[in-house]
Amino acid sequence: MNRSDLINELKNQTLLSRKDAEKFVETFFDAISDTLMKNDRVEIRGFGSFTVKKYKPYVGRNPKTGTKISVPPKKLPFFKVGKELKEMVDNEN
Repeated sequence: MNRSDLINELKNQTLLSRKDAEKFVETFFDAISDTLMKNDRVEIRGFGSFTVKKYKPYVGRNPKTGTKISVPPKKLPFFKVGKELKEMVDNEN
């Protein structure tokens, strides 16, 4: 499912117009992105949580040439699935 499919599903299951459903989805994802950019955590009970993992700088190696390179610190978004969603997916047959 992609963003467009999600918008269509929301439109079909509610009384929202396509434009309103699109605005809802956009606002939802913007809120999650904005919260993660502030290094805060987003938790949706029963679904999962989004956090930001911080990685320290390190000295890596170019696999082709073998030369050492300095890798700067970075932050990446991380999703941890919730217990209820994990059980639903596992039990779906």
